[in-house]
Amino acid sequence: MALLIIAVTAAFALALGLRAGRGRDLSLEQWSVGGRGFGSLLVFLLMAGETYTTFTFLGGVGWAYGKGGPAMYILVYLTIGFILSYWMLPPLWAYAKEHRLLAQPDYFAHRYRSPTLGVVVALVGVTALVPYLVLQFKGLGIIVAAASGGVIGAATAIWIGAAIVTAYVIVSGVHGSAWTATIKDAAILGVVVFLGIYLPLHYYGGIGPMFHAVDAARPGFLTLPPRGLSMAWFESTVVLNGLGAFMWPHGFASVFTARSPDTFRRNAALLPLYQLLILFVFLIGFAAILQVPGLRGADSDLALLRIAQVTFPPWFLGVIGAAGLLTALVPGSVILMSAATLIANNLYAPLTGARRDGRGLALIARGAVPVVSLVAVGFTLRGGSAIVSLLLMGYNIVTQLFPSFIWTLSRRNPLNAAGALAGIATGIAIVAWTTLTGVRIATLMPGAPGWVQDLNIGMVALVANAAVALAVSALTARRQPALAPAERA
Repeated sequence: MALLIIAVTAAFALALGLRAGRGRDLSLEQWSVGGRGFGSLLVFLLMAGETYTTFTFLGGVGWAYGKGGPAMYILVYLTIGFILSYWMLPPLWAYAKEHRLLAQPDYFAHRYRSPTLGVVVALVGVTALVPYLVLQFKGLGIIVAAASGGVIGAATAIWIGAAIVTAYVIVSGVHGSAWTATIKDAAILGVVVFLGIYLPLHYYGGIGPMFHAVDAARPGFLTLPPRGLSMAWFESTVVLNGLGAFMWPHGFASVFTARSPDTFRRNAALLPLYQLLILFVFLIGFAAILQVPGLRGADSDLALLRIAQVTFPPWFLGVIGAAGLLTALVPGSVILMSAATLIANNLYAPLTGARRDGRGLALIARGAVPVVSLVAVGFTLRGGSAIVSLLLMGYNIVTQLFPSFIWTLSRRNPLNAAGALAGIATGIAIVAWTTLTGVRIATLMPGAPGWVQDLNIGMVALVANAAVALAVSALTARRQPALAPAERA
């Protein structure tokens, strides 16, 4: 029964995604940004769909289960990003609409008058999107394998999910993502709220008694530790991820789909309320601590499914699996489409001189979809980090674009193309070096105060990025012109 529910949901998502593109002449602009004609509801669903992914469904539960108090950073950072969006996104939308921009690198290349910067930003975007897509496929495999009782293995589920999302992205582009986001949001909202209320009541008699039980069994687990994931780590991670919330290429491009800048002001007021969903995610993880003990490392991501297996009949696992399937397919489709658009519009076109207004570029973008999907599946099947770790690594990368972006919204941009390039390169180099070598601040500065050693390395890279960008821009003494009033609107 569980397998049937998952199969029907997958078939319905595929049919809906394919139906969304019917009757449309999908140029690259229509395929990637919906012809800039989406209203408030569709833009809201796209932004929420990109934000609430398998990371929310599995990673948030896993971190509450395995880390305790530090998991609360998830609740905070997106709220900061949504608040910033009230001021950041309307002028970004106005500039993109005026100049018919399709993707994030277009904005950087046009604002800094540097095609080279556009290519660099595209490379950064594709590099960050691959682990984010791996996160979706990894979560999909975990969910379907567990919910089906092992009838469908994780690898098989990953291949099937990748095939579904590849098919409707090729056919429908962003329209398919927007349509499937509607059922995905309803499904995840219903499942997460129900589980977050039911599990504490069922096992502990209420939310308060649950926290007392967890604190008694594991004193201090629900607070930030003095070292490691400490207050310094928490604050630096919240700031870093909050600044980077809309630096993801797919989040950036979703801005271009809107019909009006008022859309973003309304969404900035509503989306923080959607963060309340995360509270129910945490309650599931805390409820699982004493009921399914012993999960370590990446296995913490299994906490939701393990407690569901010992609590509910098999058919209800199908409902959970169906909701989890959608949390992977919807953001996975947007990520896949964004990566393909970057490859075609911002790597292939400038490097080959292809026309950006021709139908050929749309075909190149669609052709890149299965290639990116296969690469992500390959990385997924090789195993790897826990879900939250993958997301944190991606944020460390994309947030390095923030200094060069935010200064374009100022009256006089202190950066020029050389400074922006140097800053981004510096930040990415630090993130890449520390990620590949496992070096931490504590290793580099063993005598530094504890709070310095616990800082998120991505924040250190961001500060170095901004400093280098300013210094190089000052040395080359070329400044960007001020934004026109229409661009600041």
